[in-house]
Amino acid sequence: MKQPTFFEGVAVALTASLLGSALYSVLSTVLPADVVLRLLIAGTGLAYVLYLLSRSHERVGRVTIVAAWSLVTGVIWFVAPPLLPYVLVQLGFIWLTRSLYFYSSVLPALADLGLHGLSLASAIWAAGQTGSVFLSLWCFFLVQALFVAIPTRLGHRNRGTPAGPENEDRFQRAHRTAEAAVRKLSSTH
Repeated sequence: MKQPTFFEGVAVALTASLLGSALYSVLSTVLPADVVLRLLIAGTGLAYVLYLLSRSHERVGRVTIVAAWSLVTGVIWFVAPPLLPYVLVQLGFIWLTRSLYFYSSVLPALADLGLHGLSLASAIWAAGQTGSVFLSLWCFFLVQALFVAIPTRLGHRNRGTPAGPENEDRFQRAHRTAEAAVRKLSSTH
């Protein structure tokens, strides 16, 4: 499976913007605007989380992420906080998903958190300047497409060095040692 690219992120941004603005236009004729916005935010949040999960190499925990998203989104729907906390919950799940599935250290996850702040600011700016759902979604997801530029590991001292026993990270050494211990224990019985 290929890692996501910036141009793929632009395609996702365009798709989300077109579908989101079309859904907003259709649903706002039959539902109150606040309900439509919450449905749109939840729907695009879930769609983006599912997209991220589909592009990740990791297979563990996918059902848990979707179940947790469903539970928290259901609870926050009934609590009905103002729109900003509702948006922040959806952003939190996008950030959590990318942090767990695309980064291997804390610094890239923090950089991604900053990217979330920038994308939210650009979406709010676009909404305030134009009042357009399309442009708000476009700005948000276009900035989100930049996550591919964040390295999976920042500050790793062995970057660019060939793999070998002296250059492996501590987890790999511990994993290899544990496997050797299990083999030794199983061979003695």
